[in-house]
Amino acid sequence: MNIFRFIGDMSHLASILILLHKMQMTRSCRGISFKTQALYVTVFLTRYLDLFFNFVSVYNSLMKLFFIGTSCYILYLMRYKYRPTHDPAIDTFKVEYLVGPCLILGLIFNYEFSIREILWSFSIFLESVAILPQLFMLQRTGEAETITTHYLAALGAYRAFYIPNWIYRYATEGSVDPISVLAGIVQTGLYIDFFYVYFTRVLQGMKFELPA
Repeated sequence: MNIFRFIGDMSHLASILILLHKMQMTRSCRGISFKTQALYVTVFLTRYLDLFFNFVSVYNSLMKLFFIGTSCYILYLMRYKYRPTHDPAIDTFKVEYLVGPCLILGLIFNYEFSIREILWSFSIFLESVAILPQLFMLQRTGEAETITTHYLAALGAYRAFYIPNWIYRYATEGSVDPISVLAGIVQTGLYIDFFYVYFTRVLQGMKFELPA
C-alpha cells in the first residue's frame, strides 16, 4: 500500500470519527443529511459483499468491517436516538435520481457481468454522488457548524488523496481502474465550492457561510 492510499483511508476513518463525536457531543444530528448517510450504508453493503469470501489482508478486512459497522450505527443514531433533532424539511434531495442512474451505470460499466461485480460498480458510482443530499442541505441552510465542516473536509480529502494514489499505481504498477478513477474525479469535483469556503473562512476562524 502506498502513502497516498493510506492517508486517504485515514481521512475517511477520521471523517466518521468526527461525525460520531459531533453527534455524541451535541446529542444531535442537526445539519447532517440522513439521506446521504443512508446512501453510504448502501455503498458499503454492496461494495463489501466479498468480505467473508475474498481475504486480502487483516488491514483490508478491518477497514471494511469498520465502515459497515459505523455507517449502520450512524444511521441508527439518526433514525432513533437523535431523530427529533433531524429536520426532514431541509433534507429533501430526491435520492432515487441518484440510485437509479448509478444502478444502470453499474449494469453497463463493470469488469464482469456478475452480481458481485455489478454491485461493486454500482457502489463506486453511488459513492461519487452520495454527498449530494448533504451538499444540497448546506445550500438550503447556507451555513453549518464548524465540526460538521471538519467532517465534510475529511470526507472530501479521502477521495482527493485517492487521485495521486491512482497516479502512483499507474506509474509503479502500470495498473489503472477507469471506473474508480472517473467516479473519484467526479466525487472530488463536487467538493470544489465547499473546499473554497472551508479554506477561506473556516480555517481562518470564521463561520462557514455560503455566499448569498
